[in-house]
Amino acid sequence: MSQDAHDAAPEDAARDPQAADPHALPDDAAGHDHAAPELESAPRSHAVEEPVLETEPRVHPGMRLFRAMFRLAIERSYTRVALVGLAFLAVFGAISVRLLSIAIFGAPPSQEHRVAAAATTAIRPDIIDRNGEILATDIRTVSVFAEPGNIYDKDEAVELLTAVLPELNATELRAKLTQKPGKKGVGFVWVKRELTPKQQAEVHRLGIPGIGFLPDHKRVYPNGVAAAHIIGATNLDNIGIAGMEKYIDNQGNKALNEFGFVAKQTDLKPIQLSVDLRAQFAVRDELAKGIEHFKAKAGASMILDVQTGEVIALVSMPDFDPNNPVDALSDDKINRMNVGVYEMGSTFKAMTLAMALESGKYNVNSTFDTRGGVLSWGRQKIHEYHGTNRVITMPEVFTHSSNIGSAKMALGVGVPGHKAFLKKMGLLDRMRTELPESAMPIIPPRWTEINTITIAFGHGLAVAPIQATAAVAAIANGGFLMTPTFLKTDVKEAMAKATQVLSPQTSEAMRFIMRLNATEGSAKKAAIPYYFVGGKTGTAEKVIGGRYNKNRLFTTFMAAAPMDKPKYLFVTIMDEPQGLPESGGYATAAWNSGVVTGKVIERVAPILGLPPQFESPAKPFPLMVKLNAYHASMVGGP
Repeated sequence: MSQDAHDAAPEDAARDPQAADPHALPDDAAGHDHAAPELESAPRSHAVEEPVLETEPRVHPGMRLFRAMFRLAIERSYTRVALVGLAFLAVFGAISVRLLSIAIFGAPPSQEHRVAAAATTAIRPDIIDRNGEILATDIRTVSVFAEPGNIYDKDEAVELLTAVLPELNATELRAKLTQKPGKKGVGFVWVKRELTPKQQAEVHRLGIPGIGFLPDHKRVYPNGVAAAHIIGATNLDNIGIAGMEKYIDNQGNKALNEFGFVAKQTDLKPIQLSVDLRAQFAVRDELAKGIEHFKAKAGASMILDVQTGEVIALVSMPDFDPNNPVDALSDDKINRMNVGVYEMGSTFKAMTLAMALESGKYNVNSTFDTRGGVLSWGRQKIHEYHGTNRVITMPEVFTHSSNIGSAKMALGVGVPGHKAFLKKMGLLDRMRTELPESAMPIIPPRWTEINTITIAFGHGLAVAPIQATAAVAAIANGGFLMTPTFLKTDVKEAMAKATQVLSPQTSEAMRFIMRLNATEGSAKKAAIPYYFVGGKTGTAEKVIGGRYNKNRLFTTFMAAAPMDKPKYLFVTIMDEPQGLPESGGYATAAWNSGVVTGKVIERVAPILGLPPQFESPAKPFPLMVKLNAYHASMVGGP
């Protein structure tokens, strides 16, 4: 072999493995019966080799990879199976995670679902009384909804749902579940709000496609009708619609919920009212007994702390259960203390006497001629109810409830002075408290002297009883007018907001006169021993068809205790009470509202910590003794 051949051999062997081993078979021979090729015996020439033409078309590298993946070579089948297994694992894993998510958290809400869910998530703070007793709270519940587009047999769904929720109206439910023409999507309708756990379980067992649940909150009032007119109520979306519930939303609770700042009820501080639940129950009980006994059409009663303006109890009957607020829609279930406006009768004589004393034109020893029992003013004649037919002192005008004496005082002050005083006492404007509901007084469109005469003894001006209560409280507490509040407060905070409308001297004179009325006047029925009570009755004829009807009366009684240093003012009103044999057929205030007020004081005073005074207070009205006022030495205890 030539040197050239020897030199070429290793290179050729490097290019072709089989050339290094002349005994090795070609690849095809490994699996087929082909004849072995003859070995080359001639040496390679150094001539330039002609290029070999490719007989197969070019294959894209990606295609070669694809073909390689599906070759039957055993060593590549493991990779293929692993890839397919991973793909199936990923798909089924994603499905499993999705199903688990839906099972735990529910399906993602549609726009309608989001709107509905937002309407059910209003969270409200607890409402508690002054001693921490729960008056209103939230409980977690659920509401059931339907997606009409996902319910295939609507008749069957209606039949099943009304079977477990019999309060549902089948016709209305079927109409809800019927898709309106042209409406797209599965839709969303409420089936029933605020289900009990038992109802939820029964609906869930039905297994109706297209029926689901959303979390909700239900407002509950564990004490039922107690303080209903104060607390108010909420609607199905847990939004306040009356009373303190509406006040809470107006103070920002609704906005906090809408912006998502409230996650749970403990995020909100409880709202503490001024109401004492114990006193509230007692007042309602005595008022209900009184309305029944005196066959009255309606009635109301309240207790006001004259030192702070706090409403300790307020009842208006007929009342309602805020757990079922639809009951409140009846016209006869209004809050008569806050919304009703009435002529307050002779209780307004307290305003007239206070005005006369404050004007400086009269003093506690001033006298008034009531002889003849009639005061003529133009074509009008003013009569006495309990005429004395003599000259009487200012305290006697009050104890005998003299219309003529009151009229002469008001005329002496004059129309402008009379109007200015009543406005100062808050009786000519709408009173605004925390309760959204309030009423505007009914004022004479043209205020003349005859109006001043009649308003002096409680006719011709209609106000909300809570307004008159606040004015009498100012007369009793030293002369400080306070807007009644339904929130717990203290004396310091209340005095910072109060307005002084009377002098301390006028206030003492009026306390003396009111106490005198309890010892020898019309307030005897409420003069509970050992509590040093003072007060005033008020009887007004109701206006029916534009005329006063003497057989249909509105009676009022206001009493404060103890009169040397008043703490509470007790008020009772009754609408059309009837005369009884025990009252000699009389239906005036002393015989009904006065009796009820006395029973309230007797029952509630110990609850409120008002101590009995077994001995007469020492010098309760020193200024009156100094001025030698009428019977000033006869107003001691018990």
